[in-house]
Amino acid sequence: MSIYLETYGCTMNKADSEIIKALLRPQITESLEEADIAIINSCGVKGPTEHKIRKRIEEIKATNKPLIVAGCLPKISDLDVNVVGTNVYDIVEAVQKVREGSAVHIIRDEKKNKLCYPRVGDGVNAIIPISEGCLGSCTYCAARFARGHLYSYPLESIVKTAREFISNGYKELQITSQDTGCYGTDLDAGERLHSLLEKLASLEGKFRIRVGMMNPNHTLDILEDLVSVYRHDKIYKFLHIPVQSGNDHILQAMNRKYTVDEFLTVCRAFRTEFPELYLCTDVIVGFPTETEEQFHDTLALVKKINPDKINVTRFSPRPKTEASKMPQIPDWIKKERSRLLYKLRMDISLSINRRYVGESHEVLINQEGTVSPTMIGRLSNYKPVVCVGSMGSFSRVTITGAAPTYLKALQ
Repeated sequence: MSIYLETYGCTMNKADSEIIKALLRPQITESLEEADIAIINSCGVKGPTEHKIRKRIEEIKATNKPLIVAGCLPKISDLDVNVVGTNVYDIVEAVQKVREGSAVHIIRDEKKNKLCYPRVGDGVNAIIPISEGCLGSCTYCAARFARGHLYSYPLESIVKTAREFISNGYKELQITSQDTGCYGTDLDAGERLHSLLEKLASLEGKFRIRVGMMNPNHTLDILEDLVSVYRHDKIYKFLHIPVQSGNDHILQAMNRKYTVDEFLTVCRAFRTEFPELYLCTDVIVGFPTETEEQFHDTLALVKKINPDKINVTRFSPRPKTEASKMPQIPDWIKKERSRLLYKLRMDISLSINRRYVGESHEVLINQEGTVSPTMIGRLSNYKPVVCVGSMGSFSRVTITGAAPTYLKALQ
């Protein structure tokens, strides 16, 4: 019996899907048509993503194939289908029940160290979850209902996993969680993200470490130590720190637990130490009650920090959240604000990227390009470069062109 798997959402979800593949191989197939059972590992962060997944659910149900939906969405919204929550190691039990013709509803709140489970990766990029859940209570977020309270994995377990990936030839360690900045605050040992990164960077071998998203308030707690460990050559000079709004009143309404000035403190500390920093942030436009003036505060903040990348999201109310009960901004206003911010982001990104043209850099090639035989390489700050070369290799390239979202190293 063959099984088809489709994955949506964040890096954590991709890691969960690697567990699913390992637990169910060799039954996994890349073809839905050939499959006897289909699995969707779902995401429930945004309304548009849920709509997309629901549409896909109906498409697969129309084929009369048994379907299991795993991941975040079953813990956020009601689905008329077999479901498994974020504890994806329950997938074996779920598949067995479906084979027997039974309905499946396995939603557990318990958490386990998922690093103990086998994985099927791509051979180059090692996704390493360091925790699950968060310490936040953002008024717009439904993901916290799915992933729950912070559960940090033991530091030595993470280091052991990283060492195994490196010994198997992996070249990039992608450190991920809902908020890497709060890692370890629930552990008795008192070790935090900087302690973990220090141990990972000291492992033998030539590889790179990409640190995932961290919220400003938890980053402030360890700012000096974190900047210090980032000096290590093996750590990408890449900082993903979401601001969500450039106005303190909106941040308070979001229950974000930091101010604009505190966000700026983190950005300045990293930019001062690492002028080549690749700064990525997230912004929600059209949050309930956001005025035109408050939105322009966000535009002003973006101009001040000049980020390399902004993940722009139009606010969409999610089930069971406080923000879903607040007065909503009309969709046409959200669309216009999103358009203005996106244009500003692209202008800033292009201006930054043009500075790289003519420079020579070492890149780690970690991804196939959209057009063969091109590949994607990563600079020491994780900026993507369209180039040629072999997967998993370190190559020296000369930047020949720039676009808003990538560099080019092609003749």
